Amino acid sequence: MTFDAETKMQFVYALRSKGVTDGRVLTAMEKVDRAKFVRGIFAERAYDDMPLPISSGQTISQPSVVGLMTQALQVSNRDKVLEIGTGSGYQAAILSHLARRVYTIDRYRRIVSEARGVFEELDLGNIIPFAGDGSYGLPEHAPFDRILVTAAAEDPPPLLLAQLRVGGIMVVPVGQSDAVQNLIRVTRTDTGYEYDELRQVRFVPLVEGMGD
Repeated sequence: MTFDAETKMQFVYALRSKGVTDGRVLTAMEKVDRAKFVRGIFAERAYDDMPLPISSGQTISQPSVVGLMTQALQVSNRDKVLEIGTGSGYQAAILSHLARRVYTIDRYRRIVSEARGVFEELDLGNIIPFAGDGSYGLPEHAPFDRILVTAAAEDPPPLLLAQLRVGGIMVVPVGQSDAVQNLIRVTRTDTGYEYDELRQVRFVPLVEGMGD
């Protein structure tokens, strides 16, 4: 299956049915072929609304969750975005069509190398990938207008919140259960942080340290 006009129409219809209604987000997701980020036999399922395995024992999130998290982030074309958990690179690619610049970090060097290759193939020059411990963020490049965390933490990580500018937004899955977490939107204000609970999700835990 190819990402032709009919497939894109069905893809966008499925996203809308799951609550992804922001026009800019839908346009960005139309531009990014998910099959580029999926390897082997799973490429045939690239346009299904389901998570799929990638290397290093990780997964690529289902498109509707990517769309809903991106929509919640409220990215503008002037924003500098930090993504914690590069994974396949699919989420960063979506963000690249919405933001001025995207910094993305993952603890698995192999994953970062593979994602960098796809970014180069797609000429997404405003994405800057790093291999590193995402729990620390990228303080040398802070502050960020938006931060997206694609792994679950017990609480919104203080080290990441500190890298968010005043007026900035973080979207992060929060919860102690491996089965279900709550997706939280955090807005930094002059006096502290405001929290909005969005929906239930399921993500791998945010882990300190580096992988292979």
